Amino acid sequence: AKLHGARVIATASSDSKLAKARELGADDTINYATTDFGKAVRALTGKRGVDVVVDHVGSDTLMTSIRALAKGGRLVTCGATSGYSAPIDMRHVFFKSLSILGSTMGGLAELGTVLDLVGRNLLHPVIDSVLPFEQVAEAHRRMEEREAFGKVVLTIP
Repeated sequence: AKLHGARVIATASSDSKLAKARELGADDTINYATTDFGKAVRALTGKRGVDVVVDHVGSDTLMTSIRALAKGGRLVTCGATSGYSAPIDMRHVFFKSLSILGSTMGGLAELGTVLDLVGRNLLHPVIDSVLPFEQVAEAHRRMEEREAFGKVVLTIP
């Protein structure tokens, strides 16, 4: 988003994760565990809302993400870590002319673009930890306990 000149508002459940998001370039951060991020986004944008929300959480955040969008905004959903089913108040979708898009994060063409940006040192993978395959239970624990910031990588000898 920053490569395209966007203002980035990031949410996370802990202040340490928010600090990491700011280090990576987030302009504003919101702790969604202690703050209604929909209301905070509206305040940060002068009640306008945002143009795009990327939501990988799912049912726990979907309606708040929709409410945070500006008229004509787009919700991109690329995961459902909190659950696959979520009720939607359709009034928000049609009154604000919103688009809801699903994404698996791209295909081969997009991968080529990302690899080019990594090669040009414009994008950097965010790695939380690298563990040997024997510690797969610890890797899952880190993810389930929401301790990871970035990818947890398992190595095979």
